[in-house]
Amino acid sequence: MFISQAFAQTAPAAASSTESSLLSLLPLVLMFVVLYFIMIRPQMKRQKEHKAMIDALAKGDEVVIGGGVMGRVAKLGDSIVNVEVANGVELQVQRAAVVQVLPKGTFK
Repeated sequence: MFISQAFAQTAPAAASSTESSLLSLLPLVLMFVVLYFIMIRPQMKRQKEHKAMIDALAKGDEVVIGGGVMGRVAKLGDSIVNVEVANGVELQVQRAAVVQVLPKGTFK
């Protein structure tokens, strides 16, 4: 009484299978392209700039290390940098811990 009867209907004509599979992949490809230009490419650019900055470090450069500590580069090694943060006080940090190179005269 309350439920109407359901009758089977004929299916509409299906599109060709290659067309439908290409159209179903289009959103996935579009999302990957957007993800690449929004996230992956800028991150790779930042990594490249950071590596160039670390490779260009020289004795006497004024830097900021990971914890926000400012200092002057006292010694350079292959993977270690000695940063002088006060007179007679040196911190030994990895090169990757250097976040920023400051303009000369910033650190007194």
